[in-house]
Amino acid sequence: MTDATQPQPDKTDGEAEDTEKPIPTLWEQMGGMVGFISASIPVVVFVIVNLVAGMGPAIWSALGTAVLIAVWRIVRKEQLLPAISGILGVAIAAFIAYRVGAAKGFFLYGIWVSGVLGVACLISVIVRWPALGVVWGTLNGHGMGWRSDPKSRRYYDIATIAWILVFAARVVVQQWLYNADQATLLGIAKIVMGYPLTAIALLVTVWAVRRSDLRQKAQDEEARIAAEQAEARDLAIEQELRAKYDTPAQEPS
Repeated sequence: MTDATQPQPDKTDGEAEDTEKPIPTLWEQMGGMVGFISASIPVVVFVIVNLVAGMGPAIWSALGTAVLIAVWRIVRKEQLLPAISGILGVAIAAFIAYRVGAAKGFFLYGIWVSGVLGVACLISVIVRWPALGVVWGTLNGHGMGWRSDPKSRRYYDIATIAWILVFAARVVVQQWLYNADQATLLGIAKIVMGYPLTAIALLVTVWAVRRSDLRQKAQDEEARIAAEQAEARDLAIEQELRAKYDTPAQEPS
């Protein structure tokens, strides 16, 4: 009897809590601190081996390092995208260096990517479709409703401009070092201007997203209150009309 009267634990809620996993942040999807270090190691290996043994061994060393890091991350069941993108990025950079015939070519791909992304972001701001707003609206499923709010659009303009400055800084500094045949300094600049500058731009992006989301929620709440008030007015008018025209006729005395 005692066992029958004891409340049973709600397994459904417990199982739901176990199955619910927090959505990884953008920093986590990029690999976090481990991703930052992993992306930097092939560049460091390339620079060191190039100084000691030349470009050929440096290319193979960087490729081998990128593959080993990817295998290590896969074995640890970490984010797969950073592992694959790491190998692909190093492979493209190594191929360009081989075709250029100089160690500085290893960094040319990164300069091109920064330039293309910077121009794309600049165009998006000019045409009043800031790239960060478009990307965020697509990812979270909220659509492009933020464009109807000038302040929200301004927030995303600021975030997109922050990324434009990051891409422009990379292109200007690294292209200058490329033209000066400074392969070692190029490697240092790539590391210093990589995730650290990205982290700064991400902070501005988070600020813009939160400000815009707060405005969207406030506007939705105002729309809900206005709809409720309109419904209440309609109901009051309806009741008033019913009271006026539906009054039963009095019997003659």
